[in-house]
Amino acid sequence: KSIIALSLLTCFAGGCATTVEEAKYKLISKTEIFELRDYPPHIVAETEVDGTLEDAGNKAFNRLFDYISGKNRSRDKIAMTAPVSQEPSSEKIAMTAPVGQQRTEGGWVVSFMMPMSYTLDALPVPEDPDVRLRQIPARRMASVRYSGTWSEKRYLRYLQELESWIEKNGFRILGEPVWARYNPPFTPWFLRRNEILIPVDSEEKRENDSINGGNAAQP
Repeated sequence: KSIIALSLLTCFAGGCATTVEEAKYKLISKTEIFELRDYPPHIVAETEVDGTLEDAGNKAFNRLFDYISGKNRSRDKIAMTAPVSQEPSSEKIAMTAPVGQQRTEGGWVVSFMMPMSYTLDALPVPEDPDVRLRQIPARRMASVRYSGTWSEKRYLRYLQELESWIEKNGFRILGEPVWARYNPPFTPWFLRRNEILIPVDSEEKRENDSINGGNAAQP
């Protein structure tokens, strides 16, 4: 099942945007609105919802936000004593950016990227069975950045432009596109930062495939 690597950029107490940890990556190349990036391994909390492109993020938001806000069971170690009587405490997890979603057969997978300070074993267990934690391996992503509304029409327009750029540059698509949003809904449409990212192969992988294929053809 496909995944998305994302998170939120909102300050609910003050009703304003705030500084949060953003997904880290190494910039490989940049041309106009397109970039090629290498992302390190990271962890996401994800959930699957149905609905339209525009509605899916809103449906998933509360479920994932509840998890990082404390609707979880802490993995704190408990001393071995007899008897043991201790209620696991909840834990708040800092928000990160962006928030994104990705199409699946059943609808959309929406996920928040977990802060890089956490390991999979250290993260608290979600109380909601519809929230899952997943380790995403390192991958190379082609991206296009655009501002404006979160409409499906704009998404499809820039998705087509990104796919054309990928084909023009000779990359091979390795997975489904990820729609990433960096701003809360109250941000004016002309100030919003939106991205579409598609996993692609790297030059090193193509070279290795070529070498291995060449060796296989030799007697």
